Amino acid sequence: MIRRIGRYTLGFEETPSIIGFASIAGKLESQGPLGKGFDKIIYDSYDGRATFEQAESRFQTEAVATAISKAGITAEEVDCIFAGDLLNQCIGSSYGLIDFNIPYLGQYGACSTMAQGLIMASVFVESGAAKTAICATSSHFCSAERQYRFPLEYGSVRTPTAQWTVTGAGSCVLNNSKKGPCIARATVGKIVDLGIKDANNMGAAMAPAAAQTLKNYFDDTGTVPRDYDLILTGDLGEVGSKSMYDLLLLEDIDIRNRHNDCGLMIFDRNKQDVHAGGSGCGCAASVLCSKILTDMKSGIYSNILFMATGALMSPTACGQGASIPSIAHLVNIKTR
Repeated sequence: MIRRIGRYTLGFEETPSIIGFASIAGKLESQGPLGKGFDKIIYDSYDGRATFEQAESRFQTEAVATAISKAGITAEEVDCIFAGDLLNQCIGSSYGLIDFNIPYLGQYGACSTMAQGLIMASVFVESGAAKTAICATSSHFCSAERQYRFPLEYGSVRTPTAQWTVTGAGSCVLNNSKKGPCIARATVGKIVDLGIKDANNMGAAMAPAAAQTLKNYFDDTGTVPRDYDLILTGDLGEVGSKSMYDLLLLEDIDIRNRHNDCGLMIFDRNKQDVHAGGSGCGCAASVLCSKILTDMKSGIYSNILFMATGALMSPTACGQGASIPSIAHLVNIKTR
């Protein structure tokens, strides 16, 4: 049964379980601190395909296939899949998942898509609408740069606040088997826009949404940061993380000794030229579906908050001078 906790938060009585998870990463990501934890490394940016977009679709294919295999089930046993990416019309997902022949519901939450997909899959499993559901997402540095900023051939200089879109993908398989890490609660975020217009400063654009969602969750549940082993944000990077701290401190909420960010974890910023850190749907997804869930299964963490953040912009809106609205969705993941 799904119950409402406060204004914004859902509680899952059956606590849907993550019975399988998988992460796929690119060459640069494999050279970072988490490189040994990914299920598969794709060293060729094209992955043998004709375009970067086709390669990204293949990343989702690999992530979902691997997660299904690790869950010990077949695609025929999956009732529904929730997936999305950063490409126009989410073609990374639709082309990448077509051959699984699984009922598909496309998602778009920008870089918050992994958390959004987890929430949707949990709602379906908890309610009985699906016995088994999958969520998946991906991003690719080359395809994202071409769509949102400049083609790589342009050779533009990146600003210090810019983040590096992660080439990677992640997928989770959920059911009610009571095995593995489980989804206990979830908070759906609100759209927040404080007027940031710089497409090379995603951290500043997304930080207000992250702060708002965290405050809403703590208010709804009556919990505090010290109740959790880890508060993990999706890809705020250095700039966004610091901005979020400042905004939360205005509300007397201090998460600094519990917080980490996927965009800061996936790369070694002292050795890799990624400026403010990582970003993209594949950032939160690949970190969650490698190190974090593995650490939960091994007992390092037992109660975490996973919150993925997204900038809800488009090239058209940015070209018209619009500001960048943002969103953050939160999932409370526990071990039994």
